[in-house]
Amino acid sequence: MSLNLQDIPRVEHLTKSEFLKDYFKPQRPVVIERCIEDWPAYTKWNLDFMKAAAADITVPLYDDRPVDYKEGFNQPHAKMKMNAYVDLLKSKPTKYRIFLWNILKEVPELQNDFSYPDFGLRFMKGLPMLFFGGMNSHTFMHYDIDLANIFHFHFEGKKECILFDQKQNEYLYKIPHSLITREDIDFSNPDFDKWPALKKAKGWVCELHHGEVLYMPEGYWHYMHYITPGFSMSLRALARNPGNLSKAVYNVFVMRLLDNTMRRIQGQKWIDWKNEQAIVRTHKKMVNP
Repeated sequence: MSLNLQDIPRVEHLTKSEFLKDYFKPQRPVVIERCIEDWPAYTKWNLDFMKAAAADITVPLYDDRPVDYKEGFNQPHAKMKMNAYVDLLKSKPTKYRIFLWNILKEVPELQNDFSYPDFGLRFMKGLPMLFFGGMNSHTFMHYDIDLANIFHFHFEGKKECILFDQKQNEYLYKIPHSLITREDIDFSNPDFDKWPALKKAKGWVCELHHGEVLYMPEGYWHYMHYITPGFSMSLRALARNPGNLSKAVYNVFVMRLLDNTMRRIQGQKWIDWKNEQAIVRTHKKMVNP
């Protein structure tokens, strides 16, 4: 048995009006296959190019270890020079990933290699973020703190992307006061005996290749599995739905403060309680829907 996932629709090109009508307004994901062929990045950007462009820059690295109460929000697990990291990616499988790396801040000249597509949304132009991963590395299932509209541009290699909308929260073993599900769930091959609620979740899936763009609507859960070494860039546009905007404000100014405070007060007990509650609350909803 596998997750109940439907293929994300694919189009070669998409006009602004088509995007707004068919995908943004109904908040449906889509893969655009030939959106960036006029970008210099389309032909230039690969792992070797990034190795040369950011050779001696120290980059933050993350792996799939469980959240620890001593770690701050998005605190990296290790650091490495970019040239050494690319060598590692190309030499063997590694769980180390680069997460939320701002290229404008580190290598400003790279902003000349891409542009902001006109899809009728206002992009946050100071926040183009890069994400790198080695073969078989993956992120936890999560959604972004600001519930933004995300355009995920993939470069080199193959990446599996699994998405769920916020209506699926009650089936995903969401950790209270956080943006993630249980970290011990393998969404590529879930154990339904251990996580039975996942049988009811309805989601989306695609495999991204070089030059393809995935649109992830506001607040969508996403799990990224690097089938081969590669990297992607995300451009973000603010949530438009008033409910999502209010959730984003709550996440940034209340939820994150509460979580950090409880980590300091209760330490690992807080993390353990949240992990337990993810199971208790999910299975309670299954019994009393």
